[in-house]
Amino acid sequence: MKISYITIPLTVLLMAGCTDAETTSPPPDQTEQVLQQDDATTQKTDATKDADQQPEKTAGASTVKQSKDTKASTESKTTTTKDSFTGYKKILVDGGDLSGSRQANVVIDIGFGDRKYWAFTNEHGQLVRVIAKKIVLQNDATEGVTRDGRYYSDEAKVPGVERADLDEGHIIADSLGGVSNAYNITPQDSTLNRHGDQAYMEDVIRKAGGATNFEAQITYPDTSTMIPSAYQYTYTVRGNTVVDRFKNGNPDETNAALGLTKKKETKKETTAKSTPDTTKPEDVSRVDTDGNGQVTIQEAKDAGFAMPITEKHWLYQYMRDNDHDGMVGE
Repeated sequence: MKISYITIPLTVLLMAGCTDAETTSPPPDQTEQVLQQDDATTQKTDATKDADQQPEKTAGASTVKQSKDTKASTESKTTTTKDSFTGYKKILVDGGDLSGSRQANVVIDIGFGDRKYWAFTNEHGQLVRVIAKKIVLQNDATEGVTRDGRYYSDEAKVPGVERADLDEGHIIADSLGGVSNAYNITPQDSTLNRHGDQAYMEDVIRKAGGATNFEAQITYPDTSTMIPSAYQYTYTVRGNTVVDRFKNGNPDETNAALGLTKKKETKKETTAKSTPDTTKPEDVSRVDTDGNGQVTIQEAKDAGFAMPITEKHWLYQYMRDNDHDGMVGE
């Protein structure tokens, strides 16, 4: 009996332990499912974490990329600007400096006021290139200009301008916002500068209200002269790109040499051809019909001569100039 009492509690205790173990431990299938759920939860948590971090990463990548792009763009822009100045020393020269001398391999701003017009010289000190992103016309209402529309009273004395047939020609005119020092002046044919292609180009830009992407290229016959042989201008007006090329010479003579013009016979030349030389003596008896050695106004008219007869006319000596004014029949 004593042994039975001991066995029964032990059996009950073991059964209770087994029951607790089965309650807290899920079946194998459930365990696998929980593990899968845990994995899924872990994956979801990781994914959520990645997703939570992704915008920051993406934003960071975008920012970095944008920053790099911006930097690259800035560097590219800076490099482009620097590249255009590579090999040139940037200097400052007063816009009204009348000295005709230039330094070699330099670049300077020749725009009046806030304008940025860049001029370049070669190793010989020749002005070879001028560029401007935008041509801004002169504003005589806000800018101090002379009565004839000049920023300065005179232009730089570049060697060559002392020739009678050459002007102190602006690459970018006063009216287009250019200064008057030697880095914007070349000795230019007077007719070309005042009435030819140079004047025409400037007028086109003025009428268009300005221009963009302006570039002038200046060439020379040799390395010692400061007098250009030719010019080429490229610029954009009203959305149209224009290219002007012309020689530094009298356009009328240049066109004639190229056979582009035909000399027109003037009225004066036509009259001269149809009218006999009045200074060449003729047989007076043809006019002096009564043979008295004196030619009257009527006789001269009848012979086909127009009045008045001046003292240079060969008939004058045979006629009477009563008022001695050098003319008969006025």
